[in-house]
Amino acid sequence: MARRLVEVKDVYKSFGEQVVLRGVSLDVMETENLVIFGKSGTGKSVLLKCMVGLLVPDKGTIFIDGVDVLNLPLNKMNELRKNISFLFQSAALYDSMSVRENLSFPLIRNFKFTQKEITAKVERALEMVSLSGAIDKMPSELSGGMRKRVGLARAIITEPQLMLYDEPTTGLDPITTKEISKLIRDLQQELKMTSIAVTHDLICAQIIADRAVVLNNGLILFEGSLQTLTGIDDPFMKNFFSPDYIEEEHG
Repeated sequence: MARRLVEVKDVYKSFGEQVVLRGVSLDVMETENLVIFGKSGTGKSVLLKCMVGLLVPDKGTIFIDGVDVLNLPLNKMNELRKNISFLFQSAALYDSMSVRENLSFPLIRNFKFTQKEITAKVERALEMVSLSGAIDKMPSELSGGMRKRVGLARAIITEPQLMLYDEPTTGLDPITTKEISKLIRDLQQELKMTSIAVTHDLICAQIIADRAVVLNNGLILFEGSLQTLTGIDDPFMKNFFSPDYIEEEHG
């Protein structure tokens, strides 16, 4: 049986008087793809950042692979982060570095590989996202979809145990959204990673989700398979998963 890799219990987070998370609890099983739905500003990205220590919750507990994330000293947290990759909305590439240099950076910074090993890993990662020919290009020479692929290649190059995606298909047209989503799914299966993706993109979720939760007003409103969620007779859910909403997001 799969074991729990991520355990979030009763997490609260506020910024001044704005309460963003109001007691969120969820488990993520090993090798599972979990999608967290929610409108903008509902705390999806805040929850991810709490998981990796980029933000500190006001209350609650978070365990990753049995380790209490919120009570780790910085050196131990940095060790844990070597097994976690975070793909940001913009892909967060370094504009002054080539694709090769962007992918080499986390290997040089966090590990002790030889130059030959780094080159081999960079080439393999780009091959996995079908961008071998872009190895010496600069980010400014890439399309939005290509930048996402390079960002994904950099995220998987360390072969992480846990992948966190923050709106992985934002700003992409429906065709490219499907391509990136299928790539995320294929890489998760090939590398046997556990993945958590926050999104409001139903097209992406339909491709990658094993299970989904809906976050609204800082709380998990519903949880289950995507088929279950889209069939729930609730005004908020019907509006969230309506064709008009989906068209608005990708129009």
